Amino acid sequence: MHIFIMAVNKLKIKFLLLIIFEGWGCAYRSFQTIFSWFVLNGFSSILSIPTINEIQQCLVDIGDKPSSIVNSSNWIGSIEIGMVLEKLLGLKYRIIQIYPGQSISEYIRHIMIHFKQNVSPIMIGGNNLAHTILGVAFDSNTGKCKFLVADPHYFGEDDLEIIISKGWVSWKNENFWKRDQSYNIILPCIEENQ
Repeated sequence: MHIFIMAVNKLKIKFLLLIIFEGWGCAYRSFQTIFSWFVLNGFSSILSIPTINEIQQCLVDIGDKPSSIVNSSNWIGSIEIGMVLEKLLGLKYRIIQIYPGQSISEYIRHIMIHFKQNVSPIMIGGNNLAHTILGVAFDSNTGKCKFLVADPHYFGEDDLEIIISKGWVSWKNENFWKRDQSYNIILPCIEENQ
C-alpha cells in the first residue's frame, strides 16, 4: 500500500491511498478473470467480482492465511485460488503439478479434457508468475500444442485492439513457461459439482 500526497491547490492537500498492483497481484487478477467467467455463465449467485482484499479475507476465514495478509501485497498461488473458488462457489478443483524438467505439453490431454468437460478458464502459477489459460489447440499429427493465454500482468485501458496486438491475450507455445521451474495448474471442476 502506498500513500501519495497530491496538492489540489495552495490551500488544500489531498491524500490518496492507492494500492499499486504493477509487479504483483497477477494470481489475484487471474482468479478474478476465472471468477468472472463463472458469474457470466450463471454458476454464481455472487454477482460482484471479489476484490483482492476480499480474496485475502476469504483465505483468512478458511484458516489458510494469517490476518496480516489482508491489505498486503503478499502473493498467492494456484492452491489458494482453488480454495477460494471452493469456498465462494462450492466448486471442487484439481491441481496438475509440473515439476522442473517437465513441459506443460506433457499434460495437454488432461487440459483438453478439462476444457471439454468443464469449459472454464484455468490458471497456471509458478516462478512468481500467474497466467490464465482460456483454451488450447492441439495437433494430434505433430503433437504440437498452443495455449490461449490472458496475461494478468496487463495494465492499461480496456482496448481490445491494444490488448490483442500487444500479445496480452494471445496463443503461446509450451516454451512460454520455463522448463527449469515448477508450476501448478488449477482446474475448477464444474462437472463434479452438478
